[in-house]
Amino acid sequence: MKKALIFGVTGQDGSYLAEQLLEKNYEVHGFYRRSATGNTDFIDHIKNDMILHRGDLADVTSIYKAISSSKPHEIYNEADQDHVDWSYHSIGYSCDITGKAVGDILEVIRQVDTDIKFIQPVSSHMFGNVDTSPQDTSTPFRPQSPYAAAKVLAFTLVRYFRDVHGLNASSAIMYNHTSTKKNDDYAINKIVNSAIRIKNGLQDKLDLGPIDVEVDYGYAPEYVDALWRIQQLDKSDDYIIASGKTITLRNILEVAFGDLGLNYEDYVTYNKDFIRPGKMGVLRGDITKTRNDTDFNPKIIGEELVRKLMEESSKKILS
Repeated sequence: MKKALIFGVTGQDGSYLAEQLLEKNYEVHGFYRRSATGNTDFIDHIKNDMILHRGDLADVTSIYKAISSSKPHEIYNEADQDHVDWSYHSIGYSCDITGKAVGDILEVIRQVDTDIKFIQPVSSHMFGNVDTSPQDTSTPFRPQSPYAAAKVLAFTLVRYFRDVHGLNASSAIMYNHTSTKKNDDYAINKIVNSAIRIKNGLQDKLDLGPIDVEVDYGYAPEYVDALWRIQQLDKSDDYIIASGKTITLRNILEVAFGDLGLNYEDYVTYNKDFIRPGKMGVLRGDITKTRNDTDFNPKIIGEELVRKLMEESSKKILS
């Protein structure tokens, strides 16, 4: 039986990954940190089927204990400080957890068992103020936030441990992906949830920043499946996980509100406070290499993703 260790098992991607690996008959180990408010909601239905390890990426001892005791064949690091806006206000923490901790995990792997396969999801935000679109793994990075800069460090550490120490370590540059597990901090979820609440008299207005921004969006369960596919390859490498297409926030508004018989222009107000520092290019991923090597072919993208979120969010909001 294969064994996998998931750092960040309680988050969106980690919990979907745990579900998928259990369905594949893996022995699943999950690493999670203490939260004052409790943070196991996404895995409560499966946590009795897993082996959980308490710890924190800020504490290398807990990382060592989790890896040495679980003896995994595969490690997936889904733990980080994953919010761009928060990173402006917690630069040191974001760099430590999102960047430095990746080096700690890789060094523990190097000391414990170099046969362990490791994959590190990173972010399209690393490309930042990019001049070319679509991007592939050779496109230069120009990060525009501490979060993105920390992800560049993580990406570089993976390449270092792979090239210099021979670890089976891959990176997956993941573009925006979501599900109903994301909250209103994420633009597409905010639009969908607001449209549903406005339609049902639970909300009056929706504040947004610029709405002609193009975003490469996908569905989280499909993207974590791609991570598993990469881990099954004989040779580690760097990959792009994306839809390969963009959709504007305006188009998302048209679909979400329009399908409910509403005109978004009657409800949306512009708020300049949502403009982030730095300038971003059009982030669109080139998935040619990933498709060729893993048969990754995302189905739930663009307007279909909006409508899937509408269906699933309606059940949650109106229940």
